[in-house]
Amino acid sequence: MTDDRNSKPAVPQAADFEKLGLFYLGRETGDDGDADGPAMLYDARDLTTHAMCVGMTGSGKTGLCITLLEEAALDGVPALIIDPKGDLGNLLLTFPELDAASFEPWIDPDAAQRAERTVAEQAAAQAEMWRNGLASWGQDGERIARLRSAVEMTLFTPGSRAGTPVSILSSFDAPPVEMRDLDPDAFEDLVASTVAGLLALLGLEADPVRSRETILLAQIFGDAWRRGENLALADLVHRVQRPEVEQIGVLPLESFYPEKDRFRLAMSLNNLLASPSFQSWLEGDPLDVERLLWTADGRPRLAIFSIAHLSDPERMFFVTLLLERTLGWMRAQPGTSSLRALVYMDEVFGYLPPVAAPPSKKPLLTMLKQARAYGLGVVLATQNPVDLDYKALSNLGTWFLGRLQTERDQERLLEGLTAADGSVEPREVAQQLSSIPKRTFLLHSVHERGGPRAFRVRWAMSYLRGPLTRRQIRSLSEENKTTVTTARDERPAADSSTPAPPRAQTPSTAQSPAASSRPVLPGDLEERFWATDADVETVYRSWIFGEARVRFVDKKRGGEVVHHLTMAAPTASSVDWSEAESLDPDGLRDQPRPGSRFEAPSGDLGDRRAPGRWRKGLSDHLYRSRRLRLAARPDLDLVARPDEDEQAFRRRVEIAAREERDRELDELRRRWETKLDRERDQVRRAEQRVDKEREQARTQQLGVMGDLGTTLVGSLFGGRSRRSLGTAARRLGRTFRERGDVERAEETLDAERQDVERLEAESRAELEEVRRRFDKLASDAFETVELRPRRIDVEVLRVGVLWAPVGDFFDDDGTP
Repeated sequence: MTDDRNSKPAVPQAADFEKLGLFYLGRETGDDGDADGPAMLYDARDLTTHAMCVGMTGSGKTGLCITLLEEAALDGVPALIIDPKGDLGNLLLTFPELDAASFEPWIDPDAAQRAERTVAEQAAAQAEMWRNGLASWGQDGERIARLRSAVEMTLFTPGSRAGTPVSILSSFDAPPVEMRDLDPDAFEDLVASTVAGLLALLGLEADPVRSRETILLAQIFGDAWRRGENLALADLVHRVQRPEVEQIGVLPLESFYPEKDRFRLAMSLNNLLASPSFQSWLEGDPLDVERLLWTADGRPRLAIFSIAHLSDPERMFFVTLLLERTLGWMRAQPGTSSLRALVYMDEVFGYLPPVAAPPSKKPLLTMLKQARAYGLGVVLATQNPVDLDYKALSNLGTWFLGRLQTERDQERLLEGLTAADGSVEPREVAQQLSSIPKRTFLLHSVHERGGPRAFRVRWAMSYLRGPLTRRQIRSLSEENKTTVTTARDERPAADSSTPAPPRAQTPSTAQSPAASSRPVLPGDLEERFWATDADVETVYRSWIFGEARVRFVDKKRGGEVVHHLTMAAPTASSVDWSEAESLDPDGLRDQPRPGSRFEAPSGDLGDRRAPGRWRKGLSDHLYRSRRLRLAARPDLDLVARPDEDEQAFRRRVEIAAREERDRELDELRRRWETKLDRERDQVRRAEQRVDKEREQARTQQLGVMGDLGTTLVGSLFGGRSRRSLGTAARRLGRTFRERGDVERAEETLDAERQDVERLEAESRAELEEVRRRFDKLASDAFETVELRPRRIDVEVLRVGVLWAPVGDFFDDDGTP
């Protein structure tokens, strides 16, 4: 840990620290909480002893962690970033120009509306805020440009094609021979975690002692990998049905795991393999840690794995595979005291619990114990330290401590700190944590003396716009030119990129006697050719194709969406676009297949005025027929925006219903509380009346008993008269009347309490009815409204002749 305590510049220049290999995290705060102290500089090597960032929601934890990753990227340190929430893709939102145009695509329309601005105005305001914020911390657009050039950032989406998919096929490949032969414990751990992750995906518990599935699969993986054999899911299905072993332990295989029971496990694996939703797991970049951390040309990479879209079992499955593959890669590296790479996991809750043992726990603990020797740093973030394993907390060398929500979290945190560093003064840390503001953290490190230091986090270079939707992830991936490779496709690149036609049929050359060489068309007429996989001789037939863009704008509610269309209609003297087929534009080529023949063109292809008619016809057709159907809930005065998918709109409906429900519940509570307060006041008065009457009765009773006792004693000894006996008798009568008053007061109190109970029951019933009504309101079916394009919103980009193999779109006789 290093910092310059002699100079305290008002605005530290961030560029100066990059040359020193130090991470510029912010500025130290004084006793008044102002960030006017020296720069908080962090030695990258300290991360080899790992770090934890803790803080409740709103503490600035995500901003600090993104800042740490930015500094690592500037220092050329690659990172594997596991993102369960979906907001670490913000690392790709870096805009060196810091202009409004760069921010505008990422502005939340709802936030702009709340600020009473248009999206463009909000973008300009955000751009200005980021420029000023960066300048106040000695940063500018040039530093952002250095960040972008220092590393490649790739947003991976395992199990989805929104970003760059990740293929898990290589995850079942045999580990390196060094692990199999020289590190048997690591080999067994890899087998156990792989099996546990796979069973978690199937929804089965992976108990290493009681689970037959776990034991059998571990046997299969272990035997195959020891021989250096790679496994695929298809191989696994067959080996489960017919294992290569005759006994498990001392029992015959059929006694331990009968064939009919193994068949059910094989069917579960087969169903997983055959599931359409699982196919995206089998394509994309392989789960090769070396390739994930560095590009082919050697540039370091921030590999961001967004897993917010996955179910809990799928998340556990992928995280376990990634951690195990990282462990295998780590053990193959030479030792170093420098920071080679980072593994960062946001919101680690559930992956490293104190009691349970999910598949991810063991590889994480192993990394925390062993990764330092290999230069691999692990950074974990969580809101609740009480949810983390104690052994993990004791293996952390750096602690970033933000605001915590409960005393229990503080106590657990202090226990972990004390275990990691015996010099910690718990009282001092607790006192500092009790009043720490937002975006301010205490930094405690075992590499530095003097106790925790408070610092304010610097302004992030990335635009922190929050969690990204799949559509935004897809847009980011396209901007970063993310390529998708199919791990299981061994066909040549030209074939793998050829899309299937909309109506696939076997091309035919039969009954095409008119086919001949390529016709000559007017020179200004565009021609395209439909790609084909056919190995037979290709005969092309002419079509008319058009490419257009239709824009739907909702001025009332905001938002727009643009539909890009490619269509092909039969060639005719008068083209009927209502009979057009939709095409995938990726299937269009500039040249025909060599050796192809062509049918004689029909229609008016030789007329130079024809393209103008085609354009007008296509424009008229799209204007008349194209409609954008939007989901609507008139009862909540909500209509989906054109660029809003159904799930996003449904969430907005749920929120609107919840807000309306909460408003009505608040009003009901206020009304009922007024009534209940009056009744409770009556109860309090009745209680006071009962207490008063009881006290009076008790006092009267004591007085009477005293008088009677004194009178009787006096009478026995001749000291009291008959008059005294009469007075005592009268007081006794008043005592009985007081008792009656107490009973009446108690009856009144009971009646008042019953009134309160009745009102409380009525209020609960009415509140519950409101909840039921709004729960139903949130789940009611959508209505539909249509959005029509304006004339100016229909733009025909090009028209021309499409040559398509006979039979691809129409039958050989030309009919649809």
